[in-house]
Parts: sequence; structure tokens; C-alpha cells
Amino acid sequence: MTSQTTIDSTGPGGKAPADRSDGPPAQGLRGHPWLTLITVAVGVMMVALDGTIVAIANPAIASDLGATFAEVQWITNAYFLALAVSLITAGKLGDRFGHRQTFLIGVVGFAAASGAIGLSSSIGAVVAFRALQGVFGALLMPAALGLLRATFPAEKLNMAIGLWGMVIGASTAGGPILGGVLVEHVNWQSVFFINVPVGALALVLGVLILLDHRAENAPRSFDVPGIALLSGAMFCLVWALIKAPAWGWGDGRTWAFVLGSAVLFAAFAVWESKVREPLIPLALFRSVPLSAGVVLMVLMAIAFMGGLFFVTFYLQNVHGMSPIDAGLHLLPLTGMMIVGSPVAGVLITKLGPRIPLAGGMAATAIAMYGMSTLETDTGSGVMSVWFALLGFGLAPVMVGATEVIVGNAPMELSGVAGGLQQAAMQIGGSLGTAVLGAVMASKVDGDLPGNWKAAGLPELTPAQLDQASEAVQVGVAPVAQGTPEAVAAKIADVAHDTFISGMSLASLVAAGVAVVAVFVALLTKRGENAKAGAGVGHI
Repeated sequence: MTSQTTIDSTGPGGKAPADRSDGPPAQGLRGHPWLTLITVAVGVMMVALDGTIVAIANPAIASDLGATFAEVQWITNAYFLALAVSLITAGKLGDRFGHRQTFLIGVVGFAAASGAIGLSSSIGAVVAFRALQGVFGALLMPAALGLLRATFPAEKLNMAIGLWGMVIGASTAGGPILGGVLVEHVNWQSVFFINVPVGALALVLGVLILLDHRAENAPRSFDVPGIALLSGAMFCLVWALIKAPAWGWGDGRTWAFVLGSAVLFAAFAVWESKVREPLIPLALFRSVPLSAGVVLMVLMAIAFMGGLFFVTFYLQNVHGMSPIDAGLHLLPLTGMMIVGSPVAGVLITKLGPRIPLAGGMAATAIAMYGMSTLETDTGSGVMSVWFALLGFGLAPVMVGATEVIVGNAPMELSGVAGGLQQAAMQIGGSLGTAVLGAVMASKVDGDLPGNWKAAGLPELTPAQLDQASEAVQVGVAPVAQGTPEAVAAKIADVAHDTFISGMSLASLVAAGVAVVAVFVALLTKRGENAKAGAGVGHI
């Protein structure tokens, strides 16, 4: 292997790893660590919000623009696909040209794409600009982590990442609430227009406060074939996960893309072992803690995003809550993430990441098991206990896994490490939704015919049964117009009971994933290279 990048003692070309940044020293506001944190948090908030806020606006968009259900799905899919494919390459751009510049370009582009969506008059334009949002969001997220890594000394980095994770968690969980308010009282366009003033604020703060940091051993060239191979592999993998619910896991098209992804990943690995300045030096993964951190982030996202996907349907379609009420019922989860993230940062600084990460995933496993016990008539108090425990478990994992990944990478690869962290989360979220969705579909398909017959309901044709199963998978009772009230009530009972059985099984699978993650967490340790960015600026 000709690549010379190593993890513990040398950088590219066999040089000692950089222990400083080459940017100018901090003066006044510029480069101040805590002001830097505030600045990047404002930018990151836009990206995190848009991951969930748009779901509330989708029905209004469909009605206003005359879009089909499949077209509306692509409002979300285009965003996540572009984000996942671009993240690692975007991190490399930050390492090459500086994270400050990359962050500012990402902020401007994301806000501009958001404004363009609000002005769009066709669903095609909305989807296209959503994909552009994903690309600019990919520029912004790893750059934010790179700036924090370069600005904060090692003893303060976990606290900074804790607060950064708090912003992401609060924004992600708060998206449905804010989206519901905006759609209900303004219009769907306001969901996107809100990013314009937020982006303007992040741009002004960034110009005034952010200090450019470039590692002494920063890459000087681009691995274009590596970028093409990795982007193709990521695209095939995420595309398969997006299309699997519609195509089916047994469909040849699904497995063709999965196989294509595996081939491209293998080709990428071979190429990276030969190129002088690789996109991702394979030596990076010789660090067991870093590799464990990436795997842990994937497993955490599978359990969290996959499990939470069904909870929203449970609250809205089984309990009949409005989107705003459903969001308010998730406040215990949001609140625990807000409170728990900075606390987790302090604990990880004192104890190291291993115990908090393992404990966090254990709490997540217990919470997912608790969610498997939810019934159609479960009260808000019981739900709140499990949601709060889930937030309590996720907080140290979000903070600790991020620090393990970024802190165990050399300073000159901090952007790539940030891209790995975000890409792992996106892939885990897509994988969790797809796999747990398949578990739900299988359980519903298996239970619905028997439950329907046991309730004494009229027999369904195979086509009607397929339609009913699709509705039940999201907690909707397939009641035809004009159905007598007594029969409609029976159908609702069958639908909700069957949905609950599917959600319970999916939650148990998510709990099992979290248990596996407990053991992965035991392989982590404090970042060996965290001190590379220490001492820049003032605390």
C-alpha cells in the first residue's frame, strides 16, 4: 500500500501529525471557541430541522401542487439521498480548502435552495431543490465538526460536541412541532422560507467569528476516482434502502443495487490502497475505537430512527393526535436529549466514552423494549417514561460516538471523519426504516387475515387485503366510505391491534440491535488525536 497516512504517529508522507492549525491566531471575537460553537450550531440547526419538519408539510404540498404519493415521498428521499452520498466527499473538501469556507458555502447554498423551494410551483422543482439542499447540507455538517475539533482544546471538546448534539437532537425532534405550527397558521412554503433568515444569521456570524483552520498535513490533491467509486457505492446502497419497501426485499432490483453497492465498495477499497492521497485512507480503520464508533453510530441510528418512525404513526393514527400534539408527546425525548447531551459531554470527559456509551445503549435497549409493550389505550404518562428513557440513552451515544470518530482521526482528516460520522447516521437511519419496515410489513401481512376473520368481518379479495395491509402498516383503519358505524369500529380495532403487534415486534428488533451496540461500545476509547486542535483560540 502506497498511502502513507497512519493514525497514531505519522501523517501523510511520514510526517509527524500536526499539533496545531495553520490559520492565524484568534483575536477578539474571531476564533473564540464558544462563539464558534454558537455559529456552527445555527447552521447545523437548519439541516437537522429539515430532516423532520418537511414531513408535516408533505400533505399540503401534495394538495397545492397536485402531486402523487410517490412524488411526495421523493421530497424526503431526494434530500437524504443527496446528503448521504455527498457527506464524506464534502468532508474532504473541508480538509482541503478549509472548514470555514466550506461551512459558509454550505450555509449560503442551503438557505438559497430553501428559498427556491418556497418559490417553486411544481413538484419536480421542489424535489430538485431538495436534492440541492442535501448537497449543501453535506458541505455544512462535517465542516461544523471540523471547526469544533480545531477550535476546542481536548478537555473541552466533549462538552462542545455535547452542546452540538443537543442542538441536533432538539432540532430533529422539534421539527414536527414547528412544522405543524407553520403549516397550520401560515403555509407550507414557510417551512422552507424560515431557513433564509436563519441562514443569513449563520452567514453573518460565520464571517465575523469563524477562524480558518488548516492542518499542517492537509491534503493537497483530490482522489477523483475514489470520489466517483464511493459516491456510486453510497448511491446504490441508499437507493436500495429507499426502494426496498416498494419493490420488496425479495425483488431482483433491490438485490441488484445491493450487489452493485458491494462491488463498488470493494473497488473503492482496492483503489484507496494504491492512490497516493486517498479520499479515505484505509489506515484510518486500523483504529479499532474509530471503527467501533462508526459501527456504533449505524446501530444507534437503526434503533432510534427505525423505532421512532413507527411511533409517529402510533401517536397520530392509533391515538388520533394532531401532528402538533404528537410532537408535544415526544417532548420528554427531546427534553432528555437537550439536558443529557451536555451532561454526557462532562461524563465522557471525566470517565472516557466506554462506560457512558455502553450505558446509553443499554438504556436505549430498555426503552425500545418498553415501547414494544405499548397498547392502543396506553396513557401519556407511560409513553412519556419510555420516550424520556430513550432520550436519556441516546444523548451519550450521540456525543460519545462523535468524539470517538473525530477524536481518533488525525487533524488533517477531521472533515472526512465528520463526514463518516454523519454518513453512518444517515445510512443507519435509512437501514433502520427499511429493515424495521420490512419486519412490520411481514408481521401485519401474517396477522391481518386471521384477525380480520376472527372479528367476523366480510371476507376480502387478495387485492383488497393488500390495500388493507398497506393502510394498517401505518396504523390507518381501512374503512370504506359508507361502512356502517358498528362495522367501522370493528375494522378500526382490528387495524390498530394488528399495527400494535407489528410495532411491538419492530421495537423488539430495535432493542436487540441496541443490545449488540452495547458490546460494540466496549471497544471504544478516548480519541488519541483530540489534542491536535487544542489550544487554538481562548476559552
